[in-house]
Amino acid sequence: MNNELVFLFQTILCLFFTLVVFKMGRSWLYTYIGVSIVLANIFVTKQINLFGLAATGGNVLYGSIFLATDLLNEHFGKKEAKKAVYIGFSMALFFTLMSQMILLFEASSDDWGASNGMANIFSSTPSIIISSLIAYLLSQLHDIWAFQTIKKKTSGGLLWVRNNVSTWLSQAIDTIVFSLLAFIIIPIIIKSSNAALPISTVFEIILSTYFIKIIVAGIDTPFIYLSYYFKPVKA
Repeated sequence: MNNELVFLFQTILCLFFTLVVFKMGRSWLYTYIGVSIVLANIFVTKQINLFGLAATGGNVLYGSIFLATDLLNEHFGKKEAKKAVYIGFSMALFFTLMSQMILLFEASSDDWGASNGMANIFSSTPSIIISSLIAYLLSQLHDIWAFQTIKKKTSGGLLWVRNNVSTWLSQAIDTIVFSLLAFIIIPIIIKSSNAALPISTVFEIILSTYFIKIIVAGIDTPFIYLSYYFKPVKA
């Protein structure tokens, strides 16, 4: 099975599962966001090709977090959506700290486990870690604000507009902030010029990554409409 088919199947399955979790209540959706942000940070270490573009394994899960936030925003309001964002940020920060501390332990001489594999997965550079956390927080908070602003401007109508436009703008913020911080700004600040990428390369990364995120955002539109049939009886 080629990557594009796997991507499509994973996207539909992941978004549908988001609805199932939503049906079980807000607390389940909070948990889903926390788990997804951790998994997205792990899966991002797998580099793949989609539609002739460079991508990572974490794009679908990360995109489903925006759907989860929009579900909370649509059905329970801005306060609950922000709560979910802060939970996700806390989980990502906790995962980052714990994973880096695990790497500080020296493996025993008769280690039979996956020490080398863990080092490959969890050895993110400081610029990647910091940039990911900042981009996540800024983009998610913007998504909540944009979603509510469009909802008010359209008097609660045009659900597909607020779902897509808020996500498109927020994903652009996420992609641009992360790429500029991780590959240009932070390496320059810490005086690691070798780690900084050429602007042209960073621009290509932004375009390819954003294109994949836009596809996920487009596919999730029917799911937010379906959410009215999945809304939990007890929040």
